[in-house]
Amino acid sequence: MSFNDNLPKLKPFKRSVSIIGVGATPFVRILDDPEVDGLTEGELFGYAAREAMKDAGITGKDVDFFVHGQAGPGWISNFGTANIHVANWLGMKGKGSMHQSEACATGYVALETAVDYVASGTYDMVLSGCIDMPYSIAYPTRVLTKRRFGTDAIFHEVLCSTVTRDYNLFTRGVLPFSSESWLDEYFKENNLDKETIDRVMTNMAINCRRAAALNSLGLFDKNFEDLAHDYGMESAEEYLHSKYNPLIGKYMRACHFEQRCDGAAAVIVCPTEIAYKYTDHPIEVLGIGHSCIEYNTPLLEKLATENAYKQVRELTGLTGKDMDLFLTNDFFMQSEMLAAETCEYFPEHKGWEYMLEGRAAFDGDRPVQPHGGRCQYGHASSASGLHDLYEAVKQMRGIRGVTQVKNPVKRAMIRGFGGGQNVLCTILEQK
Repeated sequence: MSFNDNLPKLKPFKRSVSIIGVGATPFVRILDDPEVDGLTEGELFGYAAREAMKDAGITGKDVDFFVHGQAGPGWISNFGTANIHVANWLGMKGKGSMHQSEACATGYVALETAVDYVASGTYDMVLSGCIDMPYSIAYPTRVLTKRRFGTDAIFHEVLCSTVTRDYNLFTRGVLPFSSESWLDEYFKENNLDKETIDRVMTNMAINCRRAAALNSLGLFDKNFEDLAHDYGMESAEEYLHSKYNPLIGKYMRACHFEQRCDGAAAVIVCPTEIAYKYTDHPIEVLGIGHSCIEYNTPLLEKLATENAYKQVRELTGLTGKDMDLFLTNDFFMQSEMLAAETCEYFPEHKGWEYMLEGRAAFDGDRPVQPHGGRCQYGHASSASGLHDLYEAVKQMRGIRGVTQVKNPVKRAMIRGFGGGQNVLCTILEQK
């Protein structure tokens, strides 16, 4: 029996759970910006949590329990039990809380954990948030307001700890090799050449950066056309094939990988039956599929995505075709296309055409990553998963402003992954 046949069948929640509030900080780089230099984990987590409570029309007194998520508290902040450092910022001192850490999947597990607490009947009102500062990490023995750069050397040392090193080579499943192997397989299956891959990836980057530059929470305010003109070039395509955007893999260029930054986000969930006290249109969580396949498995991201999607599809009876919006962890940018097609949001073998034709842009008919994604909008490890959720909720409410997708969003799917590798597939529906 294959391990893919070893999946449990999801059971319906014992009671319906809905999202009533979301909050998020802008994605920033603390050490590069004098306006925010000196901010700490508590302040960023508190900002996002209080915004989520304000969005729901509640205060810390109304919250029964909170979940704290951080991808790497040991190396970013030198925290042990990271949740105890933020309660005072929420008006929740003395209440129960827990910390969870699943690397870049942490933000998706944050929602899953909160939903489970409410669905089980243990609590009625749960706040779940994530904070990460991988760009501006703490010193081991200094106060948190004094920070240092999270260099690639430090990051790769940490990344090694997510890989099983007993009988496994570091490069077997780690960036950019794991996602490029999926990309390589995809284009071979579709009989496409390297020139086509390059055109698809370039167009994805241009459309994602266009969305990110318009997003007030994003890290950058210039699109690739602007950058090209700054360097005396004629077009975004010219800039994206210049020395400023070198190849970092077989297909991937620098702009196809995450932009590390600092930030936080939070969500409030409660039983749907009482959600109408706080909002006219709660966002119900219909189900969450979850699969974990370790790094020593080739094509792990693809296999785990298939597993998680299968679980939630069988539970809800809904497929990607029924969705109006798709978001995903895309610190490898090609994951947008690959995950969307695997989850049937795009027709089989057609995802590359949708990307090439701009149909997946925020103003296209099958939008993916309308905030711009991790490679253009920014990636703050655990916080990014809840930034995806924040974006989905705002889009479902129809209040995203200039990057609001053109068709109403009744249902959305969020595929998350990270941490060697947890993959979750969540379906949301507006009531």
